[in-house]
Amino acid sequence: MNRKLISATVLILVLILSACGQNKIKNAIDRPLKDFTFTDQNGDKFGLKDLKGKVWVADFIYTNCPDVCPPMTFNMVKLQKKVKKEGIKNIQFVSFSVDPTVDKPETLKKYGEKYNADQRNWHFLTGYTQAEIEKFALDNFKALVKKPEKGDQVIHGTSFYLIDKNGHVMKEYTGLNDVPFDEIINDIKALQ
Repeated sequence: MNRKLISATVLILVLILSACGQNKIKNAIDRPLKDFTFTDQNGDKFGLKDLKGKVWVADFIYTNCPDVCPPMTFNMVKLQKKVKKEGIKNIQFVSFSVDPTVDKPETLKKYGEKYNADQRNWHFLTGYTQAEIEKFALDNFKALVKKPEKGDQVIHGTSFYLIDKNGHVMKEYTGLNDVPFDEIINDIKALQ
């Protein structure tokens, strides 16, 4: 009888401990994304199905942005280099343009080149209307995107979002100042 009790206890402990190590990150959001298919900087269709089974980091930018987008893009490039240095594979980066009228695929390609982004695993997306990206950002990322009727600037957030292999937003980080690179890399590793 003691053996059965000990065996049962050991089995329960093993199950509990193994569950604790399964792709857990601190303060996870765990919000599923709705399916999408947009156009990347190469003019190719690209969407959620292309990201299935991959961990990815996303942000919202536009090429005419005079203030927050350049440092955000610089920080994403820095993150991309750190991930590569860590030897992390099967990771993608996605930047959604919040100014699709201006940001055509060729414009986004040049923008990525300007910042030395490795475009083999970084997709700059466009191919939707202004109303569509505003709704998509709010519905999926809880992020405000708004282009005023006058002027050429777009209001948008400065966050980086970590998405798991199943297309769930797991965490949000600052993408502008004091970016927590080590935390993001540790969270990426946890989701791998």
